[in-house]
Formats: sequence, structure tokens, C-alpha cells
Amino acid sequence: MNPINRDVVRRLIAGTLLTLLLAAPPLGARAQGQSGNGWFVPQPAKPATAPPGPSSPPPSAPPPSAAQPMGAEAVMPMAEPQGPLPPLQVQLPPLPEIPPVPKGSPTPAAIIGVLSVPDVLRVSTAYQAADKELAARRNKLNEDGQKEQNTLRDLGQSFANERAKLSPEQIRAREKEYADRVNESRRTFSERARIIQEAGQYVMGQIERVIELVAQQVAAARGVNLVLNRAQVLGTTADFDLTPQVADIVNKVLPTVVIPPDGVSPAQVSAPIAGPRASALPEAKPAAKN
Repeated sequence: MNPINRDVVRRLIAGTLLTLLLAAPPLGARAQGQSGNGWFVPQPAKPATAPPGPSSPPPSAPPPSAAQPMGAEAVMPMAEPQGPLPPLQVQLPPLPEIPPVPKGSPTPAAIIGVLSVPDVLRVSTAYQAADKELAARRNKLNEDGQKEQNTLRDLGQSFANERAKLSPEQIRAREKEYADRVNESRRTFSERARIIQEAGQYVMGQIERVIELVAQQVAAARGVNLVLNRAQVLGTTADFDLTPQVADIVNKVLPTVVIPPDGVSPAQVSAPIAGPRASALPEAKPAAKN
């Protein structure tokens, strides 16, 4: 089998797996997504490790805006994420000259398999356990945010009732105290939300690399050199489907994942992610011939 670029494998799996768990729906709902590429070319199995690339740092939280006047509705930091930017309507630079490409060796005949990453996730014990734990953390964050918002509303109403009795200096002091409380609440809840989001990325990084390695080995064992996204295949038979075998091996080698403690960023976890290496994966057996 010819040497093949691993990047296309990463794009297929990463397009489905790397989700922002706080802003997005729960993991199980996000499993319905699929990569836009819809295909990858497997590499022969290698004993080397496949370390995940460094995670991109999360976007920094925007600076808090000025606090609302006391007595107004308090604004908590659980803002909706911004949507995608509209298409850029600009004139592109001139097209570079593209030289003719010399004739080379023909590509090998395609031996096709199909894979559904969402189906692998649906039966993954590690994925489902992480989804449940992180959903509980998100719910707790939302509950605490609602309680804090009610507290701020009560403080604002109390000030509004007492304002006529206060001197100008007392009014300014109370307004500053209230503004400081609102800003601190925004900072605290934004930090908690960011940590939950990072924990989701940490979890999915562990699952992503195992699915990638297992899919490579299953494809190589069955003589497949082109794997397609099953969601983009109009019709096929079970003989082409690598999903059940990949899912079975993933559950064996990764029954659980490491989830940082609640409130602790993965960047603060001293121990690296403990995950299987390529050499530790069970050998994928070729499909039985009829």
C-alpha cells in the first residue's frame, strides 16, 4: 500500500469529534455531525504513537461591559456564542500561474470501506460517561448562574427602595459596590464555563486519537485504502462497513477517559493523558471471507 497522508484521517474524525461542549448541545447530540470532507485514506498500521496535536487555546472572554444601574435587570455572563461570519465580499489578488504537472504514476485501484464516527460514539462507553458528567457540570453552572442573577436583582431592588434616603456619596459607594459584584460574577462564571469547555476538548482529544488509530488498523487489516464517511454514501452493504469492528475495538482499549476534576482546567493536570498507543491496540483481524 502506498504511503498516505494522515491529515485527511484527522480531518474526518476531528470534524465530528472536536466540539465545544459548553456552547454546543450535549455530546450525544453533536455526534450527529459529520466531516465536510467525507473521506480519508488509511495508512498502514505503525507501531509509533499518534500524539494529539496541541489544543488551540480557547478564545479569551471579552472584557465585561459597564454594570447596569442598580435596580435594573442584572446581566449574567452566560451569553449566547456568536454565529459564523458572513462570506467576505472582496476582490482576491491575481491568480498565480500554475505550471503543468508532469505525468506520474497512476493511483492504485480503490478498495473502499465506510465508517460512521457518530455510530462509534453512540456505543462508546467512554464517550457516554463523559457526556453525562459534563452535562451535570453544565447544569450546575446554569443553576448557580440563575441563583446569582436573582441575588443581584434583589440587591438592585433593595438599593432602589433606599436610594431616596442616601446621600450622594452613599449612592456612589453603593453603585460601585454593585458594579464590582456584577463584574466579579461575570468573571467567575466565564471562568467556570471556560474550564468545562476545556474539559470537553480534553475528553474528545483522548477519544479522537484512539478512533483514528483503530480505524487505520481495521482498514489495513481488511485491505482498504479509501474510507468514506458513511453519512455521505447513498447506499452500501454491511460488507463495506468498518463501523462495528472499529466500535468494538475502541470500547475494549478505551472503556473510560480521564476527566479533570470539576473546576480544574486540563492545563493544571500534571499527569499527561493516559491513552493507548498504536502498539498497544489489539490487532485487527481481516474480515472473514464467504
